[in-house]
Amino acid sequence: MRLEVTRRAELAVQAIAALSPRDARLKAPELGEALDATPGFVAQVVGPLVKAGWVRSTPGPTGGYSLTDSAGRASVLDVIEAIDGPTANGRCVAEDRACGHGRTCALHEAWTRARSTLTTTLAATPAVDVHRRGPTA
Repeated sequence: MRLEVTRRAELAVQAIAALSPRDARLKAPELGEALDATPGFVAQVVGPLVKAGWVRSTPGPTGGYSLTDSAGRASVLDVIEAIDGPTANGRCVAEDRACGHGRTCALHEAWTRARSTLTTTLAATPAVDVHRRGPTA
């Protein structure tokens, strides 16, 4: 598991939060402004969310992006994995080999507990409840 979240995954979580007012519909430039991203990058971020069934893309002059009913059930972990793929990649965190084959590395037990705590917390956090934070000083 990576100990980082990509910019695309962060923006995807923020996009769901930005669209979370029940009747919100934002065009790509508006969503881009809310996310501090270009409309082209918004399309890359929102595409997997549309595919997952959490965001609806309505074309046309009155269209835009809006949440589907199932978006409320999407956790932060769900969104991260929709963008970046599975967080568990089956690789050892300390050695360049598959995890669990033969002897375990020195970090195996601690890493397993830490990963479980992290993924449990992310899975329990609804993406619609995440709020964009401003720049820190």
